[in-house]
Amino acid sequence: MEKKKIENDIRTICIKAVSFPGGVKEAHEKLHALPGEEKRRFFGISWMGKNNEIIYYAAADELSAEESITYGCETFTIKKGDYCGIMLKDWCKTPELVGITFQELLKEPGLDPNGYCLEIYHGDTDMECLVKLKS
Repeated sequence: MEKKKIENDIRTICIKAVSFPGGVKEAHEKLHALPGEEKRRFFGISWMGKNNEIIYYAAADELSAEESITYGCETFTIKKGDYCGIMLKDWCKTPELVGITFQELLKEPGLDPNGYCLEIYHGDTDMECLVKLKS
């Protein structure tokens, strides 16, 4: 596990998955279909809901303040601060590692009680899995 600092808040537009994990791919496909794909970083943001269900959003950098309205998306701000994470190389070859990795990260002491699980996609093959630490 590595510590990582996100220096500035990251404003994103996002699409909620209709279910987890079944709706995740569709949410990302809808997001990637929006204009400006080549200018954006892509993320996955999730947390446990009130009924012990996982709430998942596919997210991407917000390029302008009007985008969420124009494209009918929600917004989410990834908070700056300290995170703990693990980089997964070629994660698509073993997608079950994503869940296993987050289960390990969620055992880390000092987690932000209002935090979330954050995926940062690096190209088509690599993913950084992060959890927010207390400030």
